[in-house]
Amino acid sequence: MESRILFLLLIKVLVVMSVTGCARFRASEAPAADGQAPVIEPELERRDIEIAAIDTEDFELGLFGGLMSIEDFGVNSVLGARFAYHITEKYFVELTAGASEGEETSFERLSGAAQLLTDDERSLSYYNLSLGYNLFPGEVYLGADRAFNSAIYLIGGVGKTNFAGDDRFTLNVGLGIRVIPRDWFAIHADVRDHIFDIDLLGQKKSNHNIEAHLGVTFFF
Repeated sequence: MESRILFLLLIKVLVVMSVTGCARFRASEAPAADGQAPVIEPELERRDIEIAAIDTEDFELGLFGGLMSIEDFGVNSVLGARFAYHITEKYFVELTAGASEGEETSFERLSGAAQLLTDDERSLSYYNLSLGYNLFPGEVYLGADRAFNSAIYLIGGVGKTNFAGDDRFTLNVGLGIRVIPRDWFAIHADVRDHIFDIDLLGQKKSNHNIEAHLGVTFFF
């Protein structure tokens, strides 16, 4: 008889403890009625994230200037313009035009013979249509807190060069880097080789004319 009473009392105690625990759990989950903070409050520090405002324009137009080594005719300044269309994030096509000036050859200076070219024929101008490939897109860091989008690219194509009184079919190959300080503005540094055939001294040969230039372009 006493064991039965003890058993019933034990059941009653367990029921009371269960009901009390559930009530306390619900109270801790619900916000306090007097406006106080809940018992459990995660301390999360929110960050302000700035989303990069990158324009979607695919066209690029700009100017460049630098030096061009015309084989056998010295190194002189070169000026030009470029227009590019970005087909995808990897590929772009580019139309470039430039002009430079050739000096006297070492043969002309040392031999004292008649000039091989007139002054007008020493003027060099070219235009090329090229295909570019963004090889290593990434970022350029200036200090610890400033980074600019950039891309190292390969480029090559065909065109025409007017030099020594004739239009010459030209191949061009090169390497460049594009840095984008603003979403509408880019800075370029390029090295290119313009290759064409010439036969001024009675022997036809392929001239390699190295050009190095800096330029700026604008997206639109």
